[in-house]
Amino acid sequence: MEGAISSPSNTRVAVVTGGNKGIGFEVCRQLASGGVMVVLTARDETRGREAVEKLKGLGVTGIFFHELEITDASSISTLADFLKSSFGKLDILVNNAAVGGVEYDQELDTNEEKFGGLDFHQRVEWMLKNAQEPIGAAKKSVQTNYYGTKHVTEALLPLLQSSSDGRIVNVSSDYGLLKHISSEEVRQELNDINSLTEERLDEMLNKFLKDFEAGVLGPQGWPTKFSAYKVAKAAMNAYFRILARRHLAVRVNCVHPGFVKTDMSMRSGVLTPEEGARNVVKVALLPDDGPTGAYFAKGEEASFL
Repeated sequence: MEGAISSPSNTRVAVVTGGNKGIGFEVCRQLASGGVMVVLTARDETRGREAVEKLKGLGVTGIFFHELEITDASSISTLADFLKSSFGKLDILVNNAAVGGVEYDQELDTNEEKFGGLDFHQRVEWMLKNAQEPIGAAKKSVQTNYYGTKHVTEALLPLLQSSSDGRIVNVSSDYGLLKHISSEEVRQELNDINSLTEERLDEMLNKFLKDFEAGVLGPQGWPTKFSAYKVAKAAMNAYFRILARRHLAVRVNCVHPGFVKTDMSMRSGVLTPEEGARNVVKVALLPDDGPTGAYFAKGEEASFL
């Protein structure tokens, strides 16, 4: 945690989870460069502080570090207390921290140059071919990408409601679109925001993990490649659509940044972190009368289906 913080009352304050590298780092840089005071969070204190120092070396000001492990309740609570005592509000929450839900062979050659001759679809195929999905990684994906993100948001929601223009931006994925789930019943439930409940989402995620362990993902209508990541992101999208309807004073949106060259994609993406972050920041800085409960694909409003 940084020392005493002072800022004009009209300065917007943002929190970015998973801000020490990749898309999150660039979101921090772009927001801070635009005059937003940014709290960069990361679960590793050393890497988080190094990221802040790197940004300061680039001439970026108004940026601070605070440790955050989004799957740890005490860590979340400590961040909330810090924000309350330091700022008394939160204007922008960017839920960026996530895990891939898969594992790769550590000896894979992931030099960006090796992907130079491959098009978008070939790069995706490379990821699908080389990823393994053990049950432990699947459980971690659901726990982090859905529950961790949800719990951070719940803890910081009162601070967002203290803002005159609170905004939540969830870094989602086109892998979270409902088209990836072959079960029509599940698709319909996840898309029926008027009837869907958080309790039902819990039941669906528990069933998914049971089906995963039983080896019956396909027959039960679940995705079979990057399955936990897709299901967790689909559930996250659904939860935040519920939240948007429940809290009309806070604008809540989900955004697919694009297929970005990050550690999660093993550097196989087609966009740079700067390009991907630009799509996220665009949603974070939408006009005051912008939409809520929406999904954006690379900067433009699109369908959750």
